[in-house]
Amino acid sequence: MSTASINGWCITSLSPSSHSSLNNNNIKKIISHNTLRRPSIVARLSSPPPSLIQNKPVFAAPAPIINPPLREDMAKDYDEAIEALKKLLSEKGELKAAAAAKVEQITAQLQTATTDGKVFDPVQRIKEGFIHFKKEKYEKNPALYGELAKGQSPKFMLFACSDSRVCPSHVLDMQPGEAFVVRNVANMVPAYDKIKHTGVGSAIEYAVLHLKVAYIVVIGHSACGGIKGLMSFQCDGSSNTDFIEDWVKTCLPAKKKLLEANGNVPAEQLCAKCEKEAVNVSLANLLTYPFVRDGLLKKTLALKGGYYDFINGTFELWGLEFGLAPPLSVKDVATILHWKL
Repeated sequence: MSTASINGWCITSLSPSSHSSLNNNNIKKIISHNTLRRPSIVARLSSPPPSLIQNKPVFAAPAPIINPPLREDMAKDYDEAIEALKKLLSEKGELKAAAAAKVEQITAQLQTATTDGKVFDPVQRIKEGFIHFKKEKYEKNPALYGELAKGQSPKFMLFACSDSRVCPSHVLDMQPGEAFVVRNVANMVPAYDKIKHTGVGSAIEYAVLHLKVAYIVVIGHSACGGIKGLMSFQCDGSSNTDFIEDWVKTCLPAKKKLLEANGNVPAEQLCAKCEKEAVNVSLANLLTYPFVRDGLLKKTLALKGGYYDFINGTFELWGLEFGLAPPLSVKDVATILHWKL
């Protein structure tokens, strides 16, 4: 058992014994405040959780904000960028030929031959794809699409990676209307922040408060490029990207936990473990959203973590159980749990 204090809160983590390569740890967090009647709030991962869950709190302070340097030559808006390009081409006529050559090169790359020898036409691919969808799915399921025309009431909210190999609707064989989906680099959920991550926050708010989804599932996957980047990026404050490094550091606590637990093992070799541990960090971050906590306490919402291994064709699923011990009300606890990570 380990105990940590965060802003005056006492967080205690308990874990039973583990077995096999997957650790069946159950994380139980009991949070109390000195001025109240020592209420207990329980959050634990149900079996089978991944092996990386340890007997220490998954809650951790978010990574410091890394602001990319603002270069003087960066245009402030689209129109300014276009004008700057026109000016550059007018001042240096020799660039026109180079620009034209570059356009031809890109066009040629887009029209490269496919495996069957045909020239790839992106417009034709989109047209054929929609025609197939309309004939084979839309027109053959009038009842389904008739109901969807009236509105949506999905049971699931899915967080999945933008990776083209891991479309969650395809992998889980879900029909239109079953899942409200958010996809981003490395399927991450940042902590509650009304300024920095309003895109993710608005999606969660809409799914929970308006669509009334019953389950939020965060799905990691094998060979994730975003996690590979997280494990390889330096933590010295430097940045070589405008957005990627700052984004994947959402799950920096997962990287730090694995590096501390595995000593001198190269970070690159820990990617597979981090792909799962990052899911747990996202589950912890979901608890920072007040409407998510409220849904958990009312038993109208449940959180689950998943992992899709497309190399071996396997899928893992684990849950986060969250409860309240009497005598406090849901309203009281919702206020108590509004901690800052």
